[in-house]
Amino acid sequence: VRKAGILGYYGLAGSVNVQGEDVKKLDVLSDENFINALKYSTKVSVIVSEEQDNAIVLDSPGKYCVCMDPLDGSSNIDCSLSVGSIFAIYKRPEDSTGPGSVNDVLQAGSKLVGAGYCMYGSSTQMVLTFGTGVHVFTLDPSVGEFLLTFKDVKIPKEPKTIYSVNEGNSMYWHAPVTNFVNKVKNASKPYSARYVGSMVADVHRTILYGGIFMYPNDKKSPNGKLRLLYEAN
Repeated sequence: VRKAGILGYYGLAGSVNVQGEDVKKLDVLSDENFINALKYSTKVSVIVSEEQDNAIVLDSPGKYCVCMDPLDGSSNIDCSLSVGSIFAIYKRPEDSTGPGSVNDVLQAGSKLVGAGYCMYGSSTQMVLTFGTGVHVFTLDPSVGEFLLTFKDVKIPKEPKTIYSVNEGNSMYWHAPVTNFVNKVKNASKPYSARYVGSMVADVHRTILYGGIFMYPNDKKSPNGKLRLLYEAN
C-alpha cells in the first residue's frame, strides 16, 4: 500500500467484482497475495473473496474456511486515505467430509472461530477476536512483528457523539433512517459527522471512540451493501 504510487498500482484494473464495483489494481494484487498465503498455509480448504465470483476450493485437508475483503476502502487508495483488510474464519462442520464446498462457509456468525481486520494508516494495526474480547496489535516495522497494544478493547461507557453514514444516499433512505439521522443532528448536543468511506477506518474509530457507524439498506440497495459472511457477522 505504501509503495502503490511508486510502483504504479493506483487506478482501475479494468474489471468489475461480483458486487458490481470497479476493481482497483491494488485490489487484484491484494487478492492474489491473500489467496496464495492461505493456499500455502495448508490449514484452509475454502476461500471466499470479494474479488472472486465463486468460492475457491483448495486441494487441502485444512479444516478452516476464510471469507475476506482483501482490500476494503479501495476507492480511497489513490488519495492515500486509510484502507484495510477484513476477514472471518469458520471451521468446517464436523459432518463435512471430502473436498470443501461453499456450504462449509454458509454458517451463522455465532459459529465464527476468529474474525478481524487490518488497517493500513499512520500505523498498521490488526484487530482480532476469537470470541472472548477484542485485541489490537500494532506492527513494529523494525522487527516485523505485531505487538499487543490494546487488550480487551470496548466501546467507551461515555462514547463520543459521532455518527458515520454516507449521506450522499439520503434521498434513497427509508423513513426510520432519515428520522434517526435528523434526530442526532438536531439534538441539544448535535452529533458530529465522520465518514471515511472505508468500513475498516470508520469501524475502528467507532470501537475506540464510540458513536454509530451504519450502511443501511435503502430504496437503491434493498439488500444493503455490507456482506454478512465477513463484514456484518
